[in-house]
Amino acid sequence: MTDRRRTAAALAAAVTGAVVLAAAPAAQAAVVDVNYACETKIGPKGAVSPVDIKAVRDGSAYTITMSFEKGVSDSPVELPKGVMTPRAELVLGGADSGTVKVKGTPNTAAIPPDTPIKIGTLTGTYTPKKNGKVTFTAGTLTVHALGMDAAVCTPKNNPGPALALEVTGVSGGSDTPPPSSGGEETPPAELPRTGPLDSAVALGTLGGTVLLTGAAGVLWLTRRTAR
Repeated sequence: MTDRRRTAAALAAAVTGAVVLAAAPAAQAAVVDVNYACETKIGPKGAVSPVDIKAVRDGSAYTITMSFEKGVSDSPVELPKGVMTPRAELVLGGADSGTVKVKGTPNTAAIPPDTPIKIGTLTGTYTPKKNGKVTFTAGTLTVHALGMDAAVCTPKNNPGPALALEVTGVSGGSDTPPPSSGGEETPPAELPRTGPLDSAVALGTLGGTVLLTGAAGVLWLTRRTAR
């Protein structure tokens, strides 16, 4: 292989590496321990459950799933099949505010008395209103059983977000200011960097710029040598 071909191959590999680094994931999820304090018909209960929140894009919206690794309450009597349905609220932060409601399916098997109630997976839909990073944090959990809200559980340990979602492609959802009256567009303000995700994007972009600059120099030197 000639020196020119070796240089081109090495340059292509380096540029490809920079592009991969710049392609940051659209969401960051983490399992968060939530300490629930529950008000039940038989008195206060409490338990700590790891909570996982995920998002999958579906057209202009996102399907949100919330799952629990442990039960958060129990019942003094047996709960027959199909009588218990959990629901919860997820608190939005960052570029959005408010809550997203998620709901589970009825229990598929009877739950014995004095046994932690398995919550399973709750599902809901989130439709973003603007672009930006949106966080999802576990909020109030309600266990509906035997025709009533048998337990209402509230996080008491101020848990952190279990999901940070980078929302893009929302029509009219940009915060870019309109053009000025003089006909010149006002440049958008630089968004603050909020964590390692943004740092990775910045690093990948910087790396690509340096490598491309180096490519121009290599090509110029190659042509000078060829002459």
